[in-house]
Amino acid sequence: MPHSRAKQFHDANLADYRWLTSPDAAPWLDSLSALSRPSAADVAMLRRELSAERTHLIVEQVELRRRARVKFSTAERMFFTRRALEQATDEVTAAYKALRYDRPAPVFDLCCGIGGDLLALAEHHAATGVDRDPVMAILAEENARAVRGAEAPQPAVCACDVFDVDVASCAAWHIDPDRRPLGRRTTRVELHEPGIDTIERLLARNANAAIKLAPAAEVPDAWLPDAELEWISRDGECRQLVAWLGTLALRPAERRATMLGDSATPLRTIAGRPGEEPPPVGRLARYVFEPDAAVLAAGLGTNLAGEHDLSRLSSGIAYWTGDAPLADNALECFEVDEVLALDIKRLRALLRKRGVGRLEIKKRGVDIQPEALRRELRLEGDAAATLIVTRIARRVTAILVHQIDSRN
Repeated sequence: MPHSRAKQFHDANLADYRWLTSPDAAPWLDSLSALSRPSAADVAMLRRELSAERTHLIVEQVELRRRARVKFSTAERMFFTRRALEQATDEVTAAYKALRYDRPAPVFDLCCGIGGDLLALAEHHAATGVDRDPVMAILAEENARAVRGAEAPQPAVCACDVFDVDVASCAAWHIDPDRRPLGRRTTRVELHEPGIDTIERLLARNANAAIKLAPAAEVPDAWLPDAELEWISRDGECRQLVAWLGTLALRPAERRATMLGDSATPLRTIAGRPGEEPPPVGRLARYVFEPDAAVLAAGLGTNLAGEHDLSRLSSGIAYWTGDAPLADNALECFEVDEVLALDIKRLRALLRKRGVGRLEIKKRGVDIQPEALRRELRLEGDAAATLIVTRIARRVTAILVHQIDSRN
């Protein structure tokens, strides 16, 4: 696209997003939000009054606000793009992370997107959001106003490149590099945008930083001696890895797994360095335990098992076993009902005898597809159960279990 046409498109796009966040768009958003799902007639009505682009923005925004409810309690007042919502930190995780920063010292949120982390930082700090995409800057600024209220102090938002910001002027900073700069998600930090070179130049100016990464990211070796790596899960899903550096690193060169629920107060935290894996016992006791996803991502499963004197079923497989139930927010606890070799006919007969029509299938260390196995079992009945398929002493084993409430 020639430069002049590209600029015209860019300017028109900005104008449409400014309109979307203005009072002029509010009646259209409200009218569609009241519907369970806009019909073709509803969209046609909008199309008669608005341009194709603005119609699309209204319809999309209503859908995104519904999807955003799992992340933001004030989603109905906020603005999103599809990609920015996917990458945004949810409000509980953001509030937890913001507790690390000294109050009320100034902080920067670089690559702030629609403002998930910025909103939390602004609660107790003089916060500045930075994003080189001017659309993100518009949405972040409006989201801060919508969530905090027009009378509350607002974070500054700058549409500029992160390296144009003087990070030396703040106490600490946070950055959320784009993990999909080429359209496909990557765990390689050198392929993020901004990349390692830019992040390290920022660290040279101010070493007090939090770098948000994907849970499976390959952290650069140069950061490991100084960084505290924290994997954060919420509702059993590992949401992100944060590399804390400088004064933000409470325990440099160590790892932390943090489990969150409905508030910024952790349900459970495990910290340390990965322990040496004990030899597997190859014997199934009465209970099977599965560590939280953050514990597994942090490599702290052995540490957790050591706290409770649990035994590993098989080498390299994250199922543990023990003789007594446990109440620990870092573990799912299952009581064993039946154990048999993975034989479809025998397993199908057992499940029918028990009237199991709803079956959760968990698997580790075996090459099976849960959905394909579920179809083969041809489930019938009203009862629910959980099936764990794993290896015990090199034998593929099916373990029928029921979950024990393990929450403290």
